[in-house]
Amino acid sequence: MLKEFKEFAMRGNVMDLAVGVIIGAAFGAIVKSAVDDLIMPLVGKIIGNVDFSNLYVPLSDDITPGLPLAEAKALGPVFAYGNFLSVLINFIFLAFVIFLMVKGMNSLKRKKAEAPSVPPAPTKEEVLLTEMRDALRQIAAK
Repeated sequence: MLKEFKEFAMRGNVMDLAVGVIIGAAFGAIVKSAVDDLIMPLVGKIIGNVDFSNLYVPLSDDITPGLPLAEAKALGPVFAYGNFLSVLINFIFLAFVIFLMVKGMNSLKRKKAEAPSVPPAPTKEEVLLTEMRDALRQIAAK
């Protein structure tokens, strides 16, 4: 059973999948940081010094407006749409980057497929048969 598991784990597809998942998680963290730390603060500044992480609608009378989201959640239910907007922008940004990567890979594949292939050199038998054919044509022409 251990041998079967080793054969399964060492197959190319399993290893490729593992590498893809690890790189995907790391790439997701980079994109999340780019959105949370770079894009959303700029968008918030352009809109008018808005902090998206603290955008919410209180769903309880116990919550006074203007509290940070964490304190508002402690007092009662809130409709926290700012975090949703951040996650949505994160998704759109990630989907766009993946689209560009796939588009680039597809164009590389197309260029590779469009390259003309050089026909293989004739074998010794083909060369000999061609010479014999040409010699017979010369004899027949005389």
